[in-house]
Amino acid sequence: MITRNIFLFLAQNDFVKNRAEKWGPKFGAKSVIAGETIDEAMETARKLNEKGLSVTVDHLGEFVYNKDEAIDAADYCVRTLNAMAEAGVDCNLSLKLTQLGLDIDKELCLSNMRMILDTAKEHSNFVRIDMEDYSHLDPTLEVLQELRRDYDNVGTAIQAYLFRAEKDIDDLKGMNLRLIKGAYNEPPEVAYQKADDVYRNYMNIIKRHMLNGSYAAVATHDHNIIAEVKQFAEENNISRDQFEFQMLYGFRTDMQEQIASEGYKMRVYVPFGNDWYGYFMRRLAERPQNITFAVRGLLSK
Repeated sequence: MITRNIFLFLAQNDFVKNRAEKWGPKFGAKSVIAGETIDEAMETARKLNEKGLSVTVDHLGEFVYNKDEAIDAADYCVRTLNAMAEAGVDCNLSLKLTQLGLDIDKELCLSNMRMILDTAKEHSNFVRIDMEDYSHLDPTLEVLQELRRDYDNVGTAIQAYLFRAEKDIDDLKGMNLRLIKGAYNEPPEVAYQKADDVYRNYMNIIKRHMLNGSYAAVATHDHNIIAEVKQFAEENNISRDQFEFQMLYGFRTDMQEQIASEGYKMRVYVPFGNDWYGYFMRRLAERPQNITFAVRGLLSK
C-alpha cells in the first residue's frame, strides 16, 4: 500500500512530471505506450489485430483547463477515428472528459463529445469514456446520460473500489461498460481500502452486470478473475458475445493471445501520445510487479 501511494502521489506531482517529460518516455514507459502519433497507434493496432486481438486506443491527456486545448483534443479524437476507418483496423476509441473541457464548461464538453460520436457513428465505431477520479464521477455520468439520449455508441467504466459501484451498475443497466478495480487514490469515505474487499466487489459487479443481460468489458490482468468469469459465463449460459476481456498494452501479452485463441474477445487498451507520465505512474501503482518495466527501461538507455 505504501508503494502504491508513493506512485499515486508522483502521478499528480507537477515538478516530477515536468522533469520526467524532459527525459522522454523512459523508465519502461516505452514498453506500454504505442508511440506518440496516430500513425504509430494505427501500426500497433494492425499488429495486434494480426494476432487476433481487438484494440481500443487512447490519446493520453487529462485535466485540460484551456478551451482551445479542449477543442484541439476533440479534433485529434476525430482524426484518430478517421484514421481507424482508413486503416481498416478493429479498434475503438477511449477518452477522458477532462481532456475535452469537462472542468471548463459542461456544454463545451458535450459539444466536443457530440462531434466525436457523430464521427464514430459514421464509421460504425464505439467510444468509451474513461472514468477518472471520484470528484469527476457524477459530472461524467451526467454527461454520459445526456449523450445516451441521442447516441448508443458510447459507454463508460465503473470502478469496483467505490462503494457506490453496484448502484451505478444497476443505474446503467443495458449499457456497454468497462469494469475495473480502479486506479486513483480515493479516501476511505468513498472507497474500499483493502484488496480483498475490492476483489469481492469487483466480482460482484461483473456478475451482476452480466446477469442483467448487459455487455461487460472485464478489464483485468488477474488470471484468477479471468478463470472465474469464464466459469460463471458457462454456468449461467451467458454468450461470449455478451462480454470481452481487456488488458493494457505491454502487459501479460502471452495471456492476451491465449485468451483470444480460446475464442474469447480480447481487447488491448493502447495509449499513445506525449502526455504519458500520469498514466504510467498509475500503472506502477496498481501492481508492484509493474516496477520491473521501469528497471528494464532504465537499463535499456
